[in-house]
Amino acid sequence: MNDARRPATLRLACRYALADGIPRRSFYLAIVVGTILNLINQGDAIFGSASINWLKLLLTYVVPYLVGTYGAVSYRLSQKRGNDTG
Repeated sequence: MNDARRPATLRLACRYALADGIPRRSFYLAIVVGTILNLINQGDAIFGSASINWLKLLLTYVVPYLVGTYGAVSYRLSQKRGNDTG
């Protein structure tokens, strides 16, 4: 991609990330995946025999949210590029 199109693509990616149900789907994904990962990674802390690492707990929800959003936005951008060239 040339440098002239980069800002427009970034704006479009941000618009996609905040629209059309992507935030909601990413949120639900983060709740399910984050909860499972927290039970696996911090189960002993959650059930009382160790202390909870709050940063890990937070990141375990944030990372699936960002991955889900990235995947959805990437798909939409690739669909747009396909429509623009064909």
